[in-house]
Amino acid sequence: MITPLDFLFDLFNPSLAFLPRALAAVTLASLVTGVVGCHVMMRGMVFIGDAVAHSVFPGLAVAFVIGGNLVFGGLIAGVITAVLVAIFSQNQKLREDSVIGIFFAGSFALGIVIISLAPGYSGSIQDFLFGSIVGVSRGDIAQAAAMSAGILLLLWLFHRQLVTVSLDRESARALGLPVLWLDILLYVLVTISVVISLQTLGNVLVLALIVVPASASRLACRRLGTMMLFSPVFGVLCSTAGLYFSWAFNLPTGGTIVLTMVAAFVLVWVFTWMRQRVRHISETARSLPV
Repeated sequence: MITPLDFLFDLFNPSLAFLPRALAAVTLASLVTGVVGCHVMMRGMVFIGDAVAHSVFPGLAVAFVIGGNLVFGGLIAGVITAVLVAIFSQNQKLREDSVIGIFFAGSFALGIVIISLAPGYSGSIQDFLFGSIVGVSRGDIAQAAAMSAGILLLLWLFHRQLVTVSLDRESARALGLPVLWLDILLYVLVTISVVISLQTLGNVLVLALIVVPASASRLACRRLGTMMLFSPVFGVLCSTAGLYFSWAFNLPTGGTIVLTMVAAFVLVWVFTWMRQRVRHISETARSLPV
């Protein structure tokens, strides 16, 4: 069995250069999705991560057919779909999740049709469905780092505005905030964070990176600022542990990372439940007559 110390030595082994790249990839993805996931949680649109992962598929398909860059192809398709969703969601007769479901389902269907026309597509596109973390290159890391820095900078610059729109859209409009453009900004940032995560976990499991850390932080924290610190740290620690378990026991990387996150979420849930019980018992004891 590979011990954590052995894993640490392997990270610095020149013949295993893919391993530190894999760690860098999951770290970047976890940092970004941890922060973005908190905004997604506030908006109550949890399934958008899965929907965005489907929306990038036609871009991947077109890029594959013409021999282009799959990441940028998926990014362009996802951003176009995100902008359409933001525009159509302004109609108050339509729920935001309904519009998301319509456009992202249509995007995925379009991708299936396009990719089916290309012979021999299945093996080449499989990595984006299930992830190929050990195949991440230095160029992929640099690309992901640049996009991650851009996402975090924009979230910091527009933090107050995004939170205001998430909490009360009508009050945001009354304050003169550009709700449509802020919606577009958030959707686009979610899309980019999903694209960054596609090479680590793949299309199938990417939703976990957005939902699980944010949900754990919602249980453990009372303030939004604390949540946005807890969530990315939770994601990075779980992703690192999942990568270790995958390496030590020869398990699928993406699935092992997600299972590690879910197990850690259960531990957080148990801890917060026990803390609430202790608090309740303590308050009950203080209220009893002496």
